[in-house]
Amino acid sequence: MRIDAHHHFWRYDPVEYDWIDDSMQRIRRDFLPADLQTEIQSVKIDGAISVQARQSLVEAEWLLQLAEGNDFILGVVGWVPLVEPCVTDVLERLASNTKLSAVRHVIQDEPDDFILREDFNQGIALLQKFDLTYDILIVERQLPQTIEFVDRHPDQVFVLDHVAKPKIAQNLLEPWRKNIFELAKRPNVYCKFSGMVTEADFDKWTLDQLQPYWDTVLDFFGPSRLMFGSDWPVCLVACEYKRWYAVVAEFAAQLSKSEQLSFFGQTAREAYSLT
Repeated sequence: MRIDAHHHFWRYDPVEYDWIDDSMQRIRRDFLPADLQTEIQSVKIDGAISVQARQSLVEAEWLLQLAEGNDFILGVVGWVPLVEPCVTDVLERLASNTKLSAVRHVIQDEPDDFILREDFNQGIALLQKFDLTYDILIVERQLPQTIEFVDRHPDQVFVLDHVAKPKIAQNLLEPWRKNIFELAKRPNVYCKFSGMVTEADFDKWTLDQLQPYWDTVLDFFGPSRLMFGSDWPVCLVACEYKRWYAVVAEFAAQLSKSEQLSFFGQTAREAYSLT
């Protein structure tokens, strides 16, 4: 099965989605399952994983409802209040739905030391009980704190989103590359090759510009811990879905057939314990 491991749905509201600024006007509209199904079918992808775009329990419940009604949505990465005393009750309720595969918090918008907060880490420690993965959404400067965070939870499965958002627009590899090398030493961390074009210049990015970032995560994580993600519809501000898939397929052409099966599906199935 071929899987897009990272996409979003929303009913657009300018207050709820205030991060969609004027440079991203194209995605100031609703994006729903029928829209994505057309995209994935065009490139022969079989299923996808829905990821939270708001820090809202209402959204998490809505995504689970969408997954129940659309078989191609294989799992949901939802938001739960990990720093609140009620988190255990919330996890018990949401995890009763087998489509809940993981939890995510928007760490990139938090102070750099947020990921090391004691209350947040106590929440993370509960996830194993419910067989839930944790998606790490950070920017590259937060990698040192993230490495320390991961080391606190050696038995927890983590998925790094968007290769930690390196500074592609400035063509900077360091210190991102050094820190990715260190993080990838942890075998419980997987990585999504996604969200790249929106870290570059929306209009001027090139395949050659992305190549060293691909080479880095492939070398350090390998195809067994690396997975394809589109970051649709966010990617649309810089790249059509088909174009992003074609770019990634060109990179992945260097892989063996079995490695391609891992990258385009099996890795996601393993990281998210998909049935």
